[in-house]
Amino acid sequence: MPSTSTEQDDQLRELIPRLRRFALWLTRDVHAADDLVQSTLERALSRWASRRGGDTLRSWLFTILHRRFIDGQRSAKRHARLLGSLREPDEAHWPSAEHMAATRSTLNAFGELSAEQRGLLLLVAVEGFSYQEVADLLDVPIGTVMSRLSRARQALRQLSGGKRPAPLLRVMK
Repeated sequence: MPSTSTEQDDQLRELIPRLRRFALWLTRDVHAADDLVQSTLERALSRWASRRGGDTLRSWLFTILHRRFIDGQRSAKRHARLLGSLREPDEAHWPSAEHMAATRSTLNAFGELSAEQRGLLLLVAVEGFSYQEVADLLDVPIGTVMSRLSRARQALRQLSGGKRPAPLLRVMK
């Protein structure tokens, strides 16, 4: 333990850049990192008398910083859960214009799919049937359902992305 307060101040000042670098790595935000370092130093100075002699100052400060970070994360999660539970369930949430445009694009693309592809997607994605249930319903093997569903999803992605799927051509002998 340093013998004078000047030595304590010097040791703390030497460690601030290291603490800040570690805090920045944890928080990924310059302002949050600065706040975390300040909180760490406040805690260390307020608990200086309780510091054990065997601990190095560096490891003690890094431990405090890490614990302050973890406590902050837990507190933020509790706060978010509390705010989520206080929100009224009937509150109207208006989707963004971007979300509406993407939804319209997907619905338009869905309308351009073949009836078979639309039917498969509706059975699995909307109605929640398992692949086996759809296979039994259509009286086809499960592998056929899976491959048709894969092609339907691929076609939907291509159509909603503005790309038309190339027609499947087969060479006939």
